[in-house]
Amino acid sequence: MLIGREAERRAIGRLVAGARVGTSGVLLITGEPGIGKTALLDQAAAESAGCRLLRARGTETEHEVPFGGLLQLLRPALGELDRIPSPQRDALAAALALTTTTDPAGRFAVGAATLSLLCRYAEQAPVAVLVDDAQWIDRPSAEALVFAARRLVADPIVLVVAARAGETHPLAEADLPLLRLDGLGLDDARELVGRRTTDVAQVHRMVAGNPLALLELTREPNRLQRVPPGAPIPVPRLLAEAFAAQAHRLSEPARIALLVAASDDGELGVVARVCEQLGVEVGALGEPEQAGLVRIVDGRVEFRHPLVRSSVYADAAPAVRRTVHQAMAGVLADHDRRIWHRSEAVLGSDSDVAAGLEVVAGHAVERGAHAVAATAFERAARLTGDASEQGRRLVAAGEAAWFAGLPDRAEALLVDALRRDLSPAVGLRAQELRGDIAVRCGSPGQARDILLAAAASADDLPTRIRLLSDVVNACFHVGDTRTALRVAEDLDAILPDVDPPESRLLGLLASGVARVLAGRGGSDQIRTAVALSGATGHTGTPTLDPRHQVWVVLAPLFLRERDAGREVIEQVLRDSRDGVALGLLPGVLFHLARDQATTDRWADAATSYDEAIRLSRETGQTTQLAINLAGQAWLSARRGRADECRAQAAEAIAICTDREIRLGLAWASFALGDLALGRGEPAAALAPYERLVELLATGGMLDPDLSPAPELVEIYLRLGRTQDAVATADAFAERAARKGLPWSLARAARVRGLVGDDEGAFAEALILHERTPDLFETARTQLVYGSWLRRVRRRVDARVQLRSAVQLFDQLGAPTWADQAAAELNATGETARRREPSSADDLTPQERQVAQLLAAGHSTREAAAKLFLSPKTVEYHLRKVYTKLGIHSRAELAVELTD
Repeated sequence: MLIGREAERRAIGRLVAGARVGTSGVLLITGEPGIGKTALLDQAAAESAGCRLLRARGTETEHEVPFGGLLQLLRPALGELDRIPSPQRDALAAALALTTTTDPAGRFAVGAATLSLLCRYAEQAPVAVLVDDAQWIDRPSAEALVFAARRLVADPIVLVVAARAGETHPLAEADLPLLRLDGLGLDDARELVGRRTTDVAQVHRMVAGNPLALLELTREPNRLQRVPPGAPIPVPRLLAEAFAAQAHRLSEPARIALLVAASDDGELGVVARVCEQLGVEVGALGEPEQAGLVRIVDGRVEFRHPLVRSSVYADAAPAVRRTVHQAMAGVLADHDRRIWHRSEAVLGSDSDVAAGLEVVAGHAVERGAHAVAATAFERAARLTGDASEQGRRLVAAGEAAWFAGLPDRAEALLVDALRRDLSPAVGLRAQELRGDIAVRCGSPGQARDILLAAAASADDLPTRIRLLSDVVNACFHVGDTRTALRVAEDLDAILPDVDPPESRLLGLLASGVARVLAGRGGSDQIRTAVALSGATGHTGTPTLDPRHQVWVVLAPLFLRERDAGREVIEQVLRDSRDGVALGLLPGVLFHLARDQATTDRWADAATSYDEAIRLSRETGQTTQLAINLAGQAWLSARRGRADECRAQAAEAIAICTDREIRLGLAWASFALGDLALGRGEPAAALAPYERLVELLATGGMLDPDLSPAPELVEIYLRLGRTQDAVATADAFAERAARKGLPWSLARAARVRGLVGDDEGAFAEALILHERTPDLFETARTQLVYGSWLRRVRRRVDARVQLRSAVQLFDQLGAPTWADQAAAELNATGETARRREPSSADDLTPQERQVAQLLAAGHSTREAAAKLFLSPKTVEYHLRKVYTKLGIHSRAELAVELTD
């Protein structure tokens, strides 16, 4: 019976009640050992009568068993496995070792599968998911639960997790709703202790109401006398000492049998066989059972509390523990468990055990349990005598840690490996991994330096091209065009000698992008690469590995032309979603959003940025977070959303300044300038634009597409700085002509018309705009041209341009710019006809995503799989969409979104 805890009971009761009516609930309960977390979970189970119950408990001995916690939790629900999307089903089946596969499961695919399986299981009745001692759940399982917990919204599922306070584990780092458990009140403590003669008030005060401490220390009050008056009470340590003292009172055979049980998962048959190996009767466990330290239930030895297990194990002499582990390895049939125990029994190096651990790591990789694999590889390395072989295993450990989403641990392992005498291939792999970590989660500048050094030592040309393309990618983010140009020259020199079409494609794209950034051509290489990859998916077409697919996506964006292979962006996005490649999605979504923002799909762009930002945070990709924030800020500026723009730009600037991501700084500065200019505040826009010019010059970024020169020309003219306007326009025109692409040429023609009162230049700009998909720039030229026509008293002609500008700005959702165009049109004597705001503009990014997929003909389950949500969450968002739009069917939805 649970004593006290009324507020906590009510909180859990509300969550269970919500699940019964279709509202998901998540709660993380934390507190010190013995505070009553398990009792609350038992209360949650009692409250969940009539619900389907899934329960798991972490243990120290199974902390490195891949997906052991998830299998324990989901076992009753596995009958629904074939009813979830097939990529997720295959990933989860492989993770739980239900099937064998040569294609390792991705950690996010397992998380998505966990969510889908829980939601399927909840279709028949509400589900209560209870997880105890989550600090010991293996990391892959914990990450899968975090993935699901973050996405539970409208399913009849309650997830309650209990974990020790102060411990580091994925569930504690996930920012879940938190309930911190404190001690019992004095009255509840007296009821708990009962009729013992000890001064309960004194013990209660000293242990701060910890229930387990109250029960144990009122039995042995003399333990409290050892604590100096006024000193803080180390409750967990006192409890551990109390349990160890109880174990010391047992006979030696009983203590050995208890240690055997504490050294593995407590399966009675295994304990009996190990005891036999050690010459001890398993019946000796009757003594600790009589003492209340364990109980034997359903063929398992269950410890009264995890502190009993840990204190028994910690109190044993190291030599005795090694003997027990060696005996345990001798009786276990499972290879991986046997090797783990053998590794605990080794002193010094042992090549056989190290080799066995490498096999264990391979099994973990096959199941997508990369964190477990990292531990196994690292332990194998520590047991390896040969320095070169030790280094190779440390690199493998680093790679597994990186794939597990642990960049700091991966970097430390790789740096440690590089201190050894590595083979050239292994050393290159270590540096390539370090570069990938740095460009995604650290400093792109550091990544550039690491990858340059690695490329210089690479003899294999495809490997060198891959590394040099990664250097260009790092330079792209850091804004270092000088290095990028040198790399482009190296690529151009070696490409004629390269046969694999994939390497040629990658080299052409990287070289072209480097030259475009530096304002030194590059368009021809990109067009050649686009042609080379044009028949995407056809036999014989070169395809890049998933990590380098971003280069194919970059090509159409750098060309900024209507027919420049833009469909490849959507294809890569579909492939990433279908393959549950969440780690790649932030980068793909960023480029998709950039593409959408240069067309009339601004709301879609905002949705893509929003998802990319959320996934960047979830996957720990700091660089992608920064540039997506900067891109969203730029779009928010044009949409007139001042508060959002400033907040997004501020966060982006903070990250980019710390990590030297100059590209993000450039876009954030452009955003702040555009925000002020769109609000009709040219003087306020001047400072961020001029900072941007200085930033671009520092990095040698001469790509005219990054330049705010056309905006500065307008500002200088408004401020009476005509000479500055002319000089800026001339310099920009020269750069645009050198690049030779319509987007920058159109902007150059626009400002040439402004500074030279040249109507022909305005007309030229509008013709060039027709070759690009960017309607915003078209409208900007129409606004400038119409304003010029009005000033030269050609009001009728001005109205044509200004009317179209108002329409385009309204269509895009650029209200501040539409207001400026409308004011100019009003000044000609014509009142602007403004577009009525659409209800679709009120949709949140998540609602818009759901609406788009369903309007395109996807089923609810298909949309859920693509968005990594549950079908009921999709339905929840759809109901809100219908309400906001005032519609009742998917046919109406398609019409509304098209309109």
